[in-house]
Amino acid sequence: MTTTTTPRTGRRWGRFALHYLEMIIAMFAGMFALGMLQSAVGLGVSHAEQPELWYLSMALNMSIGMAAWMRVRGHGWAPTLEMCAIMFAPAVPLFPLLWTGVMDADGLMLVSHVVMFPLMLVAMLRRLDEYAGCAH
Repeated sequence: MTTTTTPRTGRRWGRFALHYLEMIIAMFAGMFALGMLQSAVGLGVSHAEQPELWYLSMALNMSIGMAAWMRVRGHGWAPTLEMCAIMFAPAVPLFPLLWTGVMDADGLMLVSHVVMFPLMLVAMLRRLDEYAGCAH
């Protein structure tokens, strides 16, 4: 009789989904906590006056929160930095649309956040075993 040690498919996808949710929570926790800290010490950036700097600051805050959680979960630096890059990736190509007036600051925030979540999912699917809890 042969036995296998791989988790059932449902459990594997459940771990994957839980990890995705944990990373989103860590991302938002970093964004809110570090954003409040920046404002408290006078380093806050105006969304309306400096949307590019505001977004980059917010992406950095999200990256710090998510990277901290990923390291706690035992991820290496390569997937951690890959996920951090995804926080910046959606907005940078949108900056020219902002500069030319095609998009406003609210549009930048909306589109970049909408694109960020599927990009995170693609990166996680690329490393499925790691994010499903099978590689730790």
